[in-house]
Amino acid sequence: MGDYWNLIEKFLQEEGLVSQHIDSYNDFIDHDLQAIIDESKEMPIEAERYSLKIRFGKISVGTPRVVEVDGAERQIYPMEARIRNLTYSAPIHLEMTLIIDGREARTELVYIGDMPVMLKSRICPLSGLSPEELRRIGEDPLDPGGYFIVNGSERVIVGLEDLAPNRILVESEHTGASPTYKAKIFSTTVGFRARIEAKMKSDGAIYVSTPGIPVEVPIIVLIKALGVEEDLKIAEMVSPREEIQAELAPSFEKASGIISQRDALQYLGNRLAPGQVEEYRMRKAENLIDKNFLPHVGTSPEKRVEKAYLLAEIARRIIELKLGIRGEDDKDHYANKRLKLAGPLLSDLFRIAFRTLTRDMKYQLEKVIIRRHGEILVSNAVRPGIITERLQHAIATGNWVRGRVGVTQLLDRTSYYSTLSHLRRLQSPLSRSQPNLEARDLHSTHWGRLCPNETPEGSNCGLVKNLALSSEISVGCPMEPVIEALRELGVTPMEEASRDLRLRGAKVFVDGILLGYAENPEALVAAIRRRR
Repeated sequence: MGDYWNLIEKFLQEEGLVSQHIDSYNDFIDHDLQAIIDESKEMPIEAERYSLKIRFGKISVGTPRVVEVDGAERQIYPMEARIRNLTYSAPIHLEMTLIIDGREARTELVYIGDMPVMLKSRICPLSGLSPEELRRIGEDPLDPGGYFIVNGSERVIVGLEDLAPNRILVESEHTGASPTYKAKIFSTTVGFRARIEAKMKSDGAIYVSTPGIPVEVPIIVLIKALGVEEDLKIAEMVSPREEIQAELAPSFEKASGIISQRDALQYLGNRLAPGQVEEYRMRKAENLIDKNFLPHVGTSPEKRVEKAYLLAEIARRIIELKLGIRGEDDKDHYANKRLKLAGPLLSDLFRIAFRTLTRDMKYQLEKVIIRRHGEILVSNAVRPGIITERLQHAIATGNWVRGRVGVTQLLDRTSYYSTLSHLRRLQSPLSRSQPNLEARDLHSTHWGRLCPNETPEGSNCGLVKNLALSSEISVGCPMEPVIEALRELGVTPMEEASRDLRLRGAKVFVDGILLGYAENPEALVAAIRRRR
C-alpha cells in the first residue's frame, strides 16, 4: 500500500493540482494566439490612388509589468498587484507589415494590448522560482497558481463541461403516435459552431435542418447538392446492407424531381433567396453548403464529397436506430463530453477582441489617408485599450462572449483546501431551474475522472462537480500528423474501400471527419497505443 501513496505523492508533485488550467493557458499562449492571427493574415485598406494592405506576422507576449503614472515601466509580482489593486498582465506585440502596390514598405512591432497573466504559467516569473526565492519576494511557496489577478481581486476561470463537438449523437422521441428518430452533430471549427440535426419523421423520410436554411431539407437533396448524383451510389454510400437501403425509399421519393447537382442547388436557392435572379440563388446555395454546412470537415468546394459521406453516415445511424441495430447515444457518457478550460475560453474572447481591433484600425487608417497624404504609421492607428479592456472586463465580471455568464468567479480563500477545490471545479451549462435528473446523476464513466462526493446541495446538485485528485486533462493537438499516422497504419480511404471491406471493416473518424475503413480494428487500436 505504501508504494501507492508514494506514487500519488509523486503524481501530485510533478503534475500539481491545477495543471489542467496552467497547461491549457500555456497552450493558448504558445499556439492558439498565433492561430487566431493567422485566420486573418491580411487586412485590405481602402485607398484611391494605390492598393494598400496590412499583413499580420508573429505575435508575442512579454512578462508581467506595471506602467506607473510617470510612464515608467517595470516588472511586477502578483503580491504587489493584489496590494495596489492592479491587473497582473503582460504586453502583447504583433508584427505588422505595410504593403503598398504589392511591395513591402515597412515592418513594425506594434503594441496591441495587455494579456492577463495566469499565476505560475509559462510567462509568469513565479514559475521558475524555488520556494526560498518565492519567500524572499513575499510570495507564498504553497500557492498553486492557476488564477488571474484583475484590479487586485483573484479570479478563477471555472471549467465548463459541454457536449463533444463533431460527434454524431442519435436519439428517439416518443411524443406522438409514431416515434421520431433524430441525429445531431455540433459541427465546430475555429470561432464557429453549427448545430446540424437530421430526423426521420412519421412518413419514413429523413430531413436535415442546418443554420441558414429556414426550412428542413430532404437528405437526398442535400447529398445531390454536394455532388453525388446517382441514386445507386447514394444508397451504397449509406450502407451496402439491403435492409438499410430499403429504408431509404421514402427519402428518395421526397427528392423524385431532383436529378442533377444543379437541380438540388436550385431547390436550396429557391428556399434561401426566393424571387432573386438564378445566378444569385445558385451562389447563395453553394456558399451555404460550403461555409455553413458541416464546417469542421472544411469550407472549400473540394470537401463536398467528404461532407456527403458524413451525411450518409448520419442517415445510416438513424436507420440503424429505427431497426434496433444500434441503441441511443448516452449524452451523459463522458466520452461524449469535453471540458472547456482557460485556453479555449480565452481563445473565444481574444478572437472577438482582435476582430474589433482590426475593424477599428481599418477605420483609423482610412481616415488618415483621406485627410493627409503623408507617411502612414501603422502603430498610430492601433488603440491598445480595445483588447486590454475587453479581456480584463470579461475576466473581472465573468460575462463572456455568446451571452455566457459566471465563467469566472472570485477565488475562494476560506481555507487552503477550499482554494484547491475551487481551482478544480467544473460547471455544466444546463439550467439550474430544470430537473435534468439524468444529467445530475452519478455516471459510471465518472469513475476516476470526477469526485463522486463533492457537489453542492440545492439547485446546483450534480451540475457543479469537481475533478478527481488523480485526473489529468490533455490539451488538443494538430490533426494532420494523426491522419498521416493512420494512413501509414493501413486505413483505406472511403472512395477506395471495396464492398466487402465496407461490410466487414470498421469506420475510422478523426475529430468528426470520416477518414476511411480499417480491416482489423483491434490491431489498429493496439498499434495506436504502442505509438503513444
